[in-house]
Amino acid sequence: MEATGDSNPLPAEIRGARALMILGTASHVGKSLVTAALCRILRDDGLRVAPFKAQNMSLNSAATPEGFEIGRAQALQAEAAGIPASVDMNPILIKPSSDTGAQIVVLGRVWGDATASDYHRRRTLELFPLVMAAFRRLADVNEIIILEGAGSPAEFNLRDGDIANMRMAAAAEARCILVGDIDRGGVFASILGTLELLEPEERARIAGFVINKFRGDLSLLLPGVGEFERRVGIPCFGVVPYLPGIGLDEEDSVGFEVERVAQRPVWRDGEEPSRRLRIAVIVLPKLANATDFAPLCDEAEVELVFAAGPLALRGADVVVLPGTKRTLDARQWLRRHEFDAEIRSAPLVFGICGGLQILGRTIDDPLGVEGGGAVEGLALLPLDTTFAREKVTKAACGFVYGPLFGAEAAGVPVRGYEIHMGETSGENGAPAFATIRRSDGNDVDDGARSADGRVNGTYLHGIFDGDAFRHAFIQAARAARGLSPAKTLAPLESQREIRIDRVAAHVRAAIDIPRLLGPLAPDIAAGRMARREREPIR
Repeated sequence: MEATGDSNPLPAEIRGARALMILGTASHVGKSLVTAALCRILRDDGLRVAPFKAQNMSLNSAATPEGFEIGRAQALQAEAAGIPASVDMNPILIKPSSDTGAQIVVLGRVWGDATASDYHRRRTLELFPLVMAAFRRLADVNEIIILEGAGSPAEFNLRDGDIANMRMAAAAEARCILVGDIDRGGVFASILGTLELLEPEERARIAGFVINKFRGDLSLLLPGVGEFERRVGIPCFGVVPYLPGIGLDEEDSVGFEVERVAQRPVWRDGEEPSRRLRIAVIVLPKLANATDFAPLCDEAEVELVFAAGPLALRGADVVVLPGTKRTLDARQWLRRHEFDAEIRSAPLVFGICGGLQILGRTIDDPLGVEGGGAVEGLALLPLDTTFAREKVTKAACGFVYGPLFGAEAAGVPVRGYEIHMGETSGENGAPAFATIRRSDGNDVDDGARSADGRVNGTYLHGIFDGDAFRHAFIQAARAARGLSPAKTLAPLESQREIRIDRVAAHVRAAIDIPRLLGPLAPDIAAGRMARREREPIR
C-alpha cells in the first residue's frame, strides 16, 4: 500500500463527527481509565458511544468475540460503553519484542515485525488509511467516539510518523482534552511543556485540561489552577482525586505495584494454617498480559509477589510462569539467572501461554518467528511446542478436565482467550488441563497437567477473571499445601460493573462534563432527545 500524506482522509459527510480525544502529558497519567469513565458516563446518559485508539503499544492484549487481537484497555473501554469489543477500536497494536523491535498487529492479525526506526519513518503513513477506515466504521454506527492518545502528543522527534495523537485528532476533527498526573509532581510544568511543544494548529485543538490523581487539600491547589488557566489561556475542566483500589485493567505492566516486585522472599505472614496463600509470579522478559493476575491481587487470602529473582520464589506455595512475548529468550533468561532449580523444587507450579510452553520439554522455532532455533524447556509437562507463522487469537470457554493440584476440579468452568504463536502437542494419553470450545466453534484440549498433579498449565489468558476457577484454584492450592480452606473469596465478576460505575461516578463528580464536551453537548443532547422519541437504545 502506498504511503499517503493526507492527514484527513475522512469523507466530507463524517468530517466534524462528534469526537472527543483524551491526550496525556506522558504514559500512565490515566488516559485509559478517564476514557473508560467517559464511555460509561455517556452511555449512562443515553448515547451510543465507542472507544478508539489508533495505535497502542502494549503487551496486555485481549481477543474480541470474533477472535481478533486488540489492546486490553480498549476491551475494558468497550465494556464500559456497553458494547462488544471490536478490532476497529484499536486497529494497530504494537507488541514490543526487544528494545528496538516489535510485532505489529493490524486489524487484529499479525502484519509483521519492524524496528522502531522503520515503523515510525515509513510504516505509519502506509497504515494510516486502514486506521481511518476503522474509525469511519465506528463513526457510522455511533454518536460519539472517545479517542485515546498514546504516550505524549509532544514528542516532536516522532511527529512525522505519529498517527495516534495530533494527526488522528485532526483527521477526526476531535475536541482534545489534555490529562496531567499530579501524583508524579510537576503537573503544571508537564502540561505547559506539552502545550509549548505542540505546533500552533495542534495547540489550538486543546480545549482544556484535567488534573488527575490528586491527593491532599484541594483548596491549596485551586489558586494555582486559576493562575495557570490565565497563563495558558485554556480552562481546567476538573481535578480528579486519587482513587485507590480501582481493580480494573492497567494499560501495561508499568502499572505493577512497586512493592510487589521482589528479588528475595518477602512473605509477611507466619506459618499458621490460616495464613494467606503465597503466589510468586516470575517477571519474565517481555511479560505479556500482566493483567492476568490482578484478580488474585484482589483476593484477601492470597499474598502475591512478582518475582524478579530466583530467591523470591522460596517459600511460595505456587510459582506461576506467565505469558511472554519472547518465549525462547525467556527460557534462556530463566536458565541464565538460575531459576530452574527453584521452579522444579516449588511445591506447586502453574503456567500460562508462554509459561505453559516453557514448562514443556522442547520449544522449536523452525520458521524464525522469534529468531529461530530450539531450546529445551523445564520438562515438567509432557509437551512439545513448535512456533507457526499464524497467531492463534481465540476467545474460549470450557471446563477443567480433571484434578487441580490433586483436588477434584473436573467440571469447574474456565474462560479466557488464547493469544499465541506456538502449537503445542502432548504425548498420547497425557492428561489435558481443560477441554475448551473456541470462538470459532472448535472443541480442543487445552494445556496439560503432570502425573502427580503438582504442575498445571493452560493457554488461557484471563483465566483468573472467572470467580469459579479462581476460587477452585485457591482452595485446591491451599489444600495441597496443608492450609485451612479460605473463608473469604471475592465475588469479582459481580463487582466488575460496580467498579466501572465507581470510576465513572468518581470522574463525573470531579469533572464538569457539559463544559468538557463544550460545543458537542447541545448537538448531542438534541440528538438524544430526537432519537428517544423514535426508539429506545437501552
